[in-house]
Amino acid sequence: MAELNFTRRGVIVGAAASGATATATGGSIVGSARAQSASRTFLLIHGSFLGGWCWRRVSDLLEKNGHKVFSPTLTGLGERSHLLSKNINLETHITDIVNVAKWENISDICLVVHSYGGWIGSGALEHIDDRVSSIIWVDAFKPEDGQKPIEFTAFREPFLDAEKKGEAGVPPPPGKPGPIFVNEKDSAFVASKSTAHPVGTYFQPIKLSGAREKVAKKTYVRATKSIPAFDSAMAACKADKSWSTFEIACGHMVMLDAPERLTEILLQTA
Repeated sequence: MAELNFTRRGVIVGAAASGATATATGGSIVGSARAQSASRTFLLIHGSFLGGWCWRRVSDLLEKNGHKVFSPTLTGLGERSHLLSKNINLETHITDIVNVAKWENISDICLVVHSYGGWIGSGALEHIDDRVSSIIWVDAFKPEDGQKPIEFTAFREPFLDAEKKGEAGVPPPPGKPGPIFVNEKDSAFVASKSTAHPVGTYFQPIKLSGAREKVAKKTYVRATKSIPAFDSAMAACKADKSWSTFEIACGHMVMLDAPERLTEILLQTA
């Protein structure tokens, strides 16, 4: 899950940041997406408080078109929430992804990350860059070497408090998430599936040597009705010719708000 503020003020700020309805910078992609026939391998990484379940709609669409999809749940979350412990840190989640690539023996991977997953994808690339041919950041963080998630989260106080008390996890925000996060129809569903996020993952600095930027095909997808937290990442990618950028007029959980559109972009840019 993103670093979100579900207060009324947060919703207003997010809505103001979204601006007018945006379209993909690459123009219409329906034809090219349908034209792609070669089978690809997609490795999807979820965000904070979530699990592999959040990718189901996109996974189904990709698999229906003959592609192989892996959407693992990070340790301590979702159906693996029974494994929540104080020992889980950023490296644990990075290893979760690295081990999927190694044990499933997959290569020519299109690595797709969402929100907090940007930290995990960036770290995983340091170990499996030779297996990855393209990356797609979906409303996700683009950390630099030595940075920590706690430095960028809107949940700074809850995580600091939990760390001080020695707690293993921080529960998701109470109540149903607002429209800057997910559409109203799926709000209750997301609230019912969200689980506590391991505290240790937010305090460990990430170790990066630049593997992410060395990937040949790089794409950033920005949800224009989401919170402003990812504006800087989008701006940086727009200014960097090695990145392609797209915008979708929806909330932060793009895979639930606009699964068909997101799938089209994945197929075009993989």
